[in-house]
Amino acid sequence: MNFFESIINFFKSLFWKQEMELTLVGLQGSGKTTLVNVISNGGFIEDTIPTIGFNMKKVTKGNVTIKLWDIGGQPRFRSMWERYCRGVNAIVFVVDSADREKFEQSKQALQDLINKPPLAKIPLLVVANKNDLPNSAGVDEMIQNLDLRGIVGREVCCYSISAKNSVNIDITLDWLIKHSSSVKN
Repeated sequence: MNFFESIINFFKSLFWKQEMELTLVGLQGSGKTTLVNVISNGGFIEDTIPTIGFNMKKVTKGNVTIKLWDIGGQPRFRSMWERYCRGVNAIVFVVDSADREKFEQSKQALQDLINKPPLAKIPLLVVANKNDLPNSAGVDEMIQNLDLRGIVGREVCCYSISAKNSVNIDITLDWLIKHSSSVKN
């Protein structure tokens, strides 16, 4: 990179910074906090404790500053999901892709959330987490089980990831940056 490119990149970074706000929701034990930790710290932490209420972290990736809201997935916290999803750039719904017994419960929780009128049109990224575990569902199976094709009026995407092994974290972040609504410049 020559001197002039360096100056241009410097000015671009001053004027084209982006800010995003994302809310991560999903049933308890799906890996929301682990995903936030991997995005913010770059690594897996073995002993993650369940989120009580919510946590918030700010992370800078390149010229994008991301505010991540990690909301508890236990039934008593699900009523808070809508409040923390209002006005965000995207909703990230995390599913434990190896816990097939909870797919129907995840589907119902997702439908309950996205059918709230204040959340209309907010892009939705479903991450099928824990693809490192045996018997984990792939993207096509997750799309079918959560009836993602039936969701209309918003951008919807699904990726299979492993937060533990940092698999597909980069492409999920790329999708979020490209498809998030009203990214602030």
